[in-house]
Amino acid sequence: MDNFDVMVIGAGSGEIILDYALSHGMKVALIERGPLGGTCANRGCIPSKILLYPADVVDTIKNAGKFGINAKIVSIDFKYIMNRMRGILAEDQKREQYVERVPNLKWYKGIGEFVSDYTLKVNGTKIKADAVFIVSGARPYIPPIEGLDNIDYLTSATLLELEELPKSFVVVGGGYIACEYAHFLSSMGSKVTIVQRATRLVKEQEPEISELLKSEMGKKMDIFTGYEVKSVSEIQGGLKEVIAEENDTGKETRLSAEAILIAAGRRSNSDLLKLEKTGVEIGAKGGWVKVNEYFETSKERIWAFGDAIGPKHYMFKHVANYEARVTWYNAHSTLHPEEVHRHDHGDHATKVAADYHAVPWAVFSNPEIAGVGLTERQAREQLGEGKLLIAKNNYKDTAKGEAMGNPPGFLKLIVERETQKILGAHIIGVHASILIQEITNIMNCGDGTILPLYQAMHIHPALTEVVSFALGNFQEA
Repeated sequence: MDNFDVMVIGAGSGEIILDYALSHGMKVALIERGPLGGTCANRGCIPSKILLYPADVVDTIKNAGKFGINAKIVSIDFKYIMNRMRGILAEDQKREQYVERVPNLKWYKGIGEFVSDYTLKVNGTKIKADAVFIVSGARPYIPPIEGLDNIDYLTSATLLELEELPKSFVVVGGGYIACEYAHFLSSMGSKVTIVQRATRLVKEQEPEISELLKSEMGKKMDIFTGYEVKSVSEIQGGLKEVIAEENDTGKETRLSAEAILIAAGRRSNSDLLKLEKTGVEIGAKGGWVKVNEYFETSKERIWAFGDAIGPKHYMFKHVANYEARVTWYNAHSTLHPEEVHRHDHGDHATKVAADYHAVPWAVFSNPEIAGVGLTERQAREQLGEGKLLIAKNNYKDTAKGEAMGNPPGFLKLIVERETQKILGAHIIGVHASILIQEITNIMNCGDGTILPLYQAMHIHPALTEVVSFALGNFQEA
């Protein structure tokens, strides 16, 4: 049996734990089937954004005519676009050869399975550690659709392996991943149809944003919301048929396409680890690893964070990186309390809880959407009626927006009336992922009120005025 001070399961944000542990002279085991970097670097954020930028370029060229620019797309080299993405990923993966030479670190390439307390078995080798960090991530959720096991379908991971662009797609799902890849595939020239079980795209977000997103994306694809996919099958001509049923009426719709993309959410990888054999409790719904506010599991000296603990904790790479730092602080205070400086945190002087009040996010669809903090519905539920101020401002009501041809989009700002504290902000439109950062930063500074936005100068004419102009539009809610 191989013995270690620390075991890290997953080399996404788990790499941050590796760095901390190694810098403290600990002997560390990494369990990762590879490649390094986790979902974000290899199957998620990075490759998808490499693909989405060419899609944005295509849409820009197609819309150039309204500015008096006569431009057209002669051809799109889909294979080149895919190979460029894979080439960039391959360059990033060269660091694996260096990781294998790091002192005090041993990389076990494979999927581990617990066999007893703090003991994992990988490729026939038993590994035991004093402290364990579960950063095992998640994988695409495959819904129980009749006939799905009998056909070839794509997920957000296997889509990255495409060499040729199918002429048509049915995308099952209407969340972040579905909207991003629907944008990419349609811009590349494929006929795309989205089928979403919920009544809205990106159902967790503001209804006004979902409505505008569907309206704009619907200009270049078909979108069915409020429809449940009942079955799929192969039909003549190399096509696949999707039978969907409208939830309200039971009306049946038949759709056909060359390819099906399943983008119906994510599920935990915890089932692969057999965590019950080491005393770690998982949730009944989704199989997410249960943790407390300090990322401690039900088993002492075992922590978990990132996608492994599920959507309740926000499944974003930047959140997982933040959770890694908090987790290490809490773990180190448990393993080596004599080294941790005491701070005034009440009864938990050497532990800190994560702060999720200002988590930003973005969907790189067209148009982009982004947000931070609470939605209006969440704010009403927490504070009650009549306690909010809501402000909106449209892109077209700024000088820069007018210069850009009045692109569709707006900002919605949610503030607590009594304290003037920013509770949340939501944006749809060009550069939404950039504009949201201004509000995110304010929510993390000082008392988090709107006062700095009033006091700060905003460049004129710049798109950031969509934020400053909103400050004159507050209404009680």
